[in-house]
Amino acid sequence: MFRIGEFSKLTKTTVKALRYYDEIDLLKPEFVDVETNYRFYTTIQLIKLHKIQSFRQIGLSNNEIKLIMSGHCIDLILEKRKSEIEDTISESNAQLSRIEFILQGKEEELIMNYQAILKELPECIVYSKRMTVPSYDSYFELIPAIGEEVSAANPELKFTVPEYCFIKYLDNEYKDKDINIEFCEAVQEIGKETGDIKFKKVESVSAVSVMHKGSYALLANAYVFAFKWIEDNGYIIGDSPRESYIDGIWNKESEDEWLTELQIPVVRK
Repeated sequence: MFRIGEFSKLTKTTVKALRYYDEIDLLKPEFVDVETNYRFYTTIQLIKLHKIQSFRQIGLSNNEIKLIMSGHCIDLILEKRKSEIEDTISESNAQLSRIEFILQGKEEELIMNYQAILKELPECIVYSKRMTVPSYDSYFELIPAIGEEVSAANPELKFTVPEYCFIKYLDNEYKDKDINIEFCEAVQEIGKETGDIKFKKVESVSAVSVMHKGSYALLANAYVFAFKWIEDNGYIIGDSPRESYIDGIWNKESEDEWLTELQIPVVRK
């Protein structure tokens, strides 16, 4: 038999760990001297500890190892751990891809101005209106009028906090005139529809988010960056891009202070 100190050196396992394994009934000593409270281990337990160490090295928890040692189906536990590792590898590969994207283009102006993240856009209720606008400048006149019409028909309607309004671009190509858009603003409940203004639920979706600060005239640069990020990181566009207006003419005097978030729904290739 080996005293706990000898067994610790032999197995390269700390005395503290061996005592803990004893406490949780994972590996109990073969014999405990009732007078000295010394723990003694045998060579058979050396084999058992070796098995425990092998399970620890593949990331199994002590509880999972206890289940295996007590006869629980090992395949179920290993399949679960395999799935966890595959998820970790997938996430690590995605992070490596993003690092490589930044390193390859770190001298480019676009990289210096923008960063992209993945985020989950939550489900929400919106009122919306589809329309064709003559140009981007038309937004300043047309969009406030939509809000006024909705408020007139729904005086008790409450908007979400924080406010969330966005434009979806419905054309499959860039256009600077006669642009097909859908304007949406999030509200707390379905309201009374009026004219072409409809209420609907927008499902949650994963999206690439890019922040643009400054004039709307320069938003094209943010789109170029976002589309390149999506392609280089193994995604494809899943739905029409959104422009979410955080700061703008309504609360900032200078257009240099306007803040717009591009939200482009994506799925893995």
